[in-house]
Amino acid sequence: MSILLGMGNPLLDISAVVEQDILDKYELKLNNAILAEEKHNPLYKEMVEKYPVEYIAGGATQNSIRVCQWMLKTSGATTFIGCVGEDDFGTQMTKACQADGVTTKYMIDKATPTGTCGVLVKDGERSLIAALNAANNYKFEHLQEAENWKIVEDAKFYYSAGFFLTVSPESMMAVAKHSAENKKCYMMNLSAPFLMQVPPFLEAMMNTLPYVDVLFGNESEAVTFAESQKWEGVTDVAEIALKISQMPKASDHCTRTVVFTQGADATIVAKDGKVTKYDVIKLAKEDLVDTNGAGDAFVGGFLSQFVHGKELADCCKGGNYAANAIIQQSGCKCPGESNFSS
Repeated sequence: MSILLGMGNPLLDISAVVEQDILDKYELKLNNAILAEEKHNPLYKEMVEKYPVEYIAGGATQNSIRVCQWMLKTSGATTFIGCVGEDDFGTQMTKACQADGVTTKYMIDKATPTGTCGVLVKDGERSLIAALNAANNYKFEHLQEAENWKIVEDAKFYYSAGFFLTVSPESMMAVAKHSAENKKCYMMNLSAPFLMQVPPFLEAMMNTLPYVDVLFGNESEAVTFAESQKWEGVTDVAEIALKISQMPKASDHCTRTVVFTQGADATIVAKDGKVTKYDVIKLAKEDLVDTNGAGDAFVGGFLSQFVHGKELADCCKGGNYAANAIIQQSGCKCPGESNFSS
């Protein structure tokens, strides 16, 4: 029985170290994530033709769940739900998650290919461009099936990246309400600035936020959230974290915790009217391989401690350990056995 359920967009990462010209050609920015448009359709083929590419089981939520499972070391402690196609990419992801010890309950879309994410890496930073494909077709009815809803009922903790708001906000809301009604813990990530800049996505996020017990994000997402709320002149990440932590909640069994990473700068945690900062593990520039998945890995490491009731300092220590390990790999891949101890 899984203690942690993740729901999100399973994507097969197509990762390559690239030159600036391909970023310019497709108007892509480093340290950013967007959804693919029609003009981006040739990108994936061009990446495969021009660069050595790696195929890695990905998608923000799935990354975090895989990393959490790696840290927990107990097979079956986590479950992931999303939608894939009936194709080789979907089969590859299923096998990869099973090898990691994650239980998958994918909805299979027979008519649409498995989603992919172009991961363009330059100077250790990444630009993500997702073609959701089947991931975009997840249906609430799948979650309502008896065997899948039992997974919801059995779990004690829930996590979704904000990207899933673009696909099945009703699934997120159903689980968030179940969590609140049963005094469990629902967690979400702001995930990307565009989610707060596109009105329907922002509306879905704000509808879900009252049920969120732990909110994750990074510094640019924090500032964009403040802008979306018209908090004039509020640009300090710690102040934004504190304000969000004090926004209304639908349940009172716990207060909200807000966790914002800031790259190489200290992680900010706001809870109960107090802000605490936790230093990250310093890494020599020559040891930095790829920042892709760093934020996802932090969440996974954090969750691995949080689900066992550890103090926030230990949770951040776990998050920083996982992020540090992942950025020394190409892509979000767990390097052998975790030797973390809190």
